[in-house]
Amino acid sequence: MGVNLDKTHKWKEDIARSVDFYNRWFMEFAPKAFRDTRIKTAKDVEEALKLTDNLRNIKPEVLQAKPTVLPMLRMTTCPPIARDRLIGLSGVSPNLVKCMEVDKCIPPRMKPDDLRKSLEKIGETINKMADPDLFVWLGREKPATEQEIYRAATVVADRLCGAESDPIIRNAQERRQLASIKKWLEKRGYRKLRGGEVETFDKMPPMTFSFRFNVPVNLEDGKKVNIPVDVVIMRKEAKSGDYPLFFEAKSAGDFTNVNKRRKEEGKKVTQLLKTYGKRISFNLFLCGYFDSGYLGYEASDGIDWVWEHRIDDLAEFGL
Repeated sequence: MGVNLDKTHKWKEDIARSVDFYNRWFMEFAPKAFRDTRIKTAKDVEEALKLTDNLRNIKPEVLQAKPTVLPMLRMTTCPPIARDRLIGLSGVSPNLVKCMEVDKCIPPRMKPDDLRKSLEKIGETINKMADPDLFVWLGREKPATEQEIYRAATVVADRLCGAESDPIIRNAQERRQLASIKKWLEKRGYRKLRGGEVETFDKMPPMTFSFRFNVPVNLEDGKKVNIPVDVVIMRKEAKSGDYPLFFEAKSAGDFTNVNKRRKEEGKKVTQLLKTYGKRISFNLFLCGYFDSGYLGYEASDGIDWVWEHRIDDLAEFGL
């Protein structure tokens, strides 16, 4: 028997309660998470402006030394431009821009001359499109005032956070979910593993847990890779050779995208079962907008779950 996967008569009520739970959290805490991130981002933008002499001099040397300023620079233009638009307008390699923005580095194999020319093109594109209503000091001899810089940095930070609002909320939600699990477990005598205390998940002592633990799995081509698991818990009654419970913390602020993400869990549980067999217990910790279609898909893969609004269901997993 499952904990929730086979209780289809409860799904409708749980979905409604989970949506209410998420919405209450969002209304109370999401604005603060967004605001805190915006404050930090505004400070980062001010530092980036200093590096570029307040957009007066976007040198290749600056971009090479600080590739992480590129997303900010895209938000300084009128209109703000997406990553692909910058690639098209400047005529540079997509790999260069991806490395700078995603990997936060310069492509190591790119020839120095090609790199310099490409970075110059990026700088020229940003300069041509810089928002004149925001960066009012461009084109005049008088330097920018502190108030003008602060105002511009705040607007750019708003643009950046607007583009990244979903990840900001998702990260805040995940931190809260993990904190809820930690509190529940510690209240029952479990303790969190110290860093480096065990090398592999199957060596965890009973009544211990860990977050974001890397678990090795076998791929079809014979290679091994590590997949991160959000929560790993070794039961109180675990015996030598027993595997811990695995949980993925999942949250969603609407019904639209959850079915696109469900394949991730299916792939992960398939890899785990092929590597370790049916003794693996892979489950979900859900909060938010997960409809019956999503739940049915996960149940068909043998994936069980705990709703955050009924966190005490964790006890039914033998905890």
